[in-house]
Amino acid sequence: MTGLLLVNLGTPDAPTPRAVRRYLREFLADPRVLDMNRVGRFLLLNLVILPFRPKVSAHAYGKIWSEAGSPLLVYGRALAAAVAERLGDAWHVELAMRYGRPSLDEALDAFAAAAVDRIVVLPLYPQYASSSTGSTIEALAQRAGARWNTPFLDIIEPFHADPGFLDAATAVARPLLASAAPDHVLFSFHGLPERQVLKSDPTGRHCLASATCCDSLRADNRYCYRAQCHATARGLATRLGLETGRHSVSFQSRLGRIPWIRPYTDEVIGELAGRGIKRLAVLCPAFVADCLETLEEIGIRARDQFRSLGGEELTLVPCVNADPGWADAVAAMARRRVPTGLLGA
Repeated sequence: MTGLLLVNLGTPDAPTPRAVRRYLREFLADPRVLDMNRVGRFLLLNLVILPFRPKVSAHAYGKIWSEAGSPLLVYGRALAAAVAERLGDAWHVELAMRYGRPSLDEALDAFAAAAVDRIVVLPLYPQYASSSTGSTIEALAQRAGARWNTPFLDIIEPFHADPGFLDAATAVARPLLASAAPDHVLFSFHGLPERQVLKSDPTGRHCLASATCCDSLRADNRYCYRAQCHATARGLATRLGLETGRHSVSFQSRLGRIPWIRPYTDEVIGELAGRGIKRLAVLCPAFVADCLETLEEIGIRARDQFRSLGGEELTLVPCVNADPGWADAVAAMARRRVPTGLLGA
């Protein structure tokens, strides 16, 4: 039997300061996330972040939490079930989180119990970043490698330009854009510190070197998160038939005082409102499942900001979540990794 492991970043177990603190401690202790020396990371986490951030974040999570639980987990489970149905009995599908639950170890235990030796892994991050994709691959390799009988892992590469993903996101967005009739469409991606993008440049000369460095993907920026985000935006804009000048790209969720990749979403929203844009639609294609960053940061806070500056309406376009087209795309990505003759072996 062949396994498919879907991995997302993670979510607290509950919208409470205690649960959020536990989640943040695991998340931010990762040296790929807070990429600084060990002492600096310890001090920042324990003296600056954990004493104050959990209460604020728990309040934000409380605004989006449903009776079924965290939206990211609810949509993740629904996607895993839909993909399992499409793949059939020759596959065993599991969902895991890089941080929190269900854990990577729990998923590996489930595969072992089902006699799965070959595992296709899909990190659910469309664009590559060391702090998400890289961290997931490293953690999974460590956990799988620590077992006496190590499973064989096949990692699916980032799918920022995968036609199935782009088609599914387009199918979700098109009817909402038709009804909302926005003056402008904003593709808002999760941000990264500039230093992390620069560290992904194998040449040390290309990334963030010019205003046009992310206009295409080449060998020298193949690991560039920002360039992959722009590639996703181009693919979606083309499929949606968006006119030049009627759409743009920005980056959200920055923290601290260090430079993050630009332009910043909150600043772009202010600029658009200042230009007289009244109806704004926002897509968040760095995420495949709606979560705190989409539902609360954009759907609540950014909408309030836009309206306070004179905008009439900000429409948040949902992520692909467990949309049938997205489940089809995930199943297709998995099937492409395994020759037909190996299924069920």
